[in-house]
Amino acid sequence: MTVLNGRARTWAGFAGAAALLFAIAPLALSDFRLGLLAKYLCTAMVAVGICLAWGRGGLLTLGQGVFFGLGGYAMAMHLKIADAGPGNLPDFMALYGTATELPWWWKPFANPAFALAATVLLPMAVAAILGLFIFRRRVKGAYFAILSQALAAAFAIWLIGQQATTGGTNGLTDIQGFFGYDLNDPVNQRMVYFIIAASLLALIALARQLIHSRYGELLVAVRDSEERVRFLGYNPANVKLVAYVVAAGMAGLAGALFVPAVGIISPAMIGIVPSIEFVIGAAVGGRASLVGAVLGAIGVAWAKTVLSEEFPAGWTYFQGLLFIVALAFLPGGLASLTGMVRRRRKAVQQKPALPVGEAA
Repeated sequence: MTVLNGRARTWAGFAGAAALLFAIAPLALSDFRLGLLAKYLCTAMVAVGICLAWGRGGLLTLGQGVFFGLGGYAMAMHLKIADAGPGNLPDFMALYGTATELPWWWKPFANPAFALAATVLLPMAVAAILGLFIFRRRVKGAYFAILSQALAAAFAIWLIGQQATTGGTNGLTDIQGFFGYDLNDPVNQRMVYFIIAASLLALIALARQLIHSRYGELLVAVRDSEERVRFLGYNPANVKLVAYVVAAGMAGLAGALFVPAVGIISPAMIGIVPSIEFVIGAAVGGRASLVGAVLGAIGVAWAKTVLSEEFPAGWTYFQGLLFIVALAFLPGGLASLTGMVRRRRKAVQQKPALPVGEAA
């Protein structure tokens, strides 16, 4: 009966989320606000992977911007080639005048099937290679977080230095089309929003399946007692590697869908600061809760849009303070408040009443 009730609540939650995203939001929001929501949902997709890797596996991934950027640039490269037309160079290459033909590593992205696959498989492949070196050497904790953050910084610096082939600091901008559809048309922009919303729900379903499977239980066991899991015959490195690779694929997909939603991808969106922002959203909402991580990511992204306009110099400090407060005083995030209130009420109800004489 408990299992059935849990499944019923899950299906009811998905139905409510689908109704909110596909029916209520498009009717209640203007095209501009709906475009902002699409951007926030991309951030929430990254938070789903962080919930799996950090919330369940204890892997503080401060380099998700790398995988977000790999997916974003893979998608943007194809769209820029398509916008330029057959035989023409992307506009920024023609502007710089340093290339007469597409670089060899751009050419495969002219194929839409290759580009779509690369948005997810390329980040997963990079994560697999890095994870093999990191986890098999038993690097964990703060050392893993620092390494992942250094990777994000190195990737952003490399992109900036390749101005002739990646657009440098400006990135790939002014993207006009999306697989034959004009992104300047509000109808097509809504189509992109619906694709992003559907992808988010699909990733939540996938992450939930992993979390509640035997693998999810093993991942928690590795987080809590890695040596004991190794003693039982499992390889903790492989267990952590799966979570890291899956989270990278989710971030890559989010980056790929972010490009048509916003029309740009640049190093400023994938470096250290964006990587930390991804983690802050999951931490504030609740890194161990899928719903909490998603809502936290959306809420922090919305707050950044609103508060950074009013306090452009102070937003970064507020964001850092928010992260510190969440980790120090509310490790479970806002999602843990409900459980804390429920446990306190239960403790009060179960507390035995004192006899009248003792009470006096």
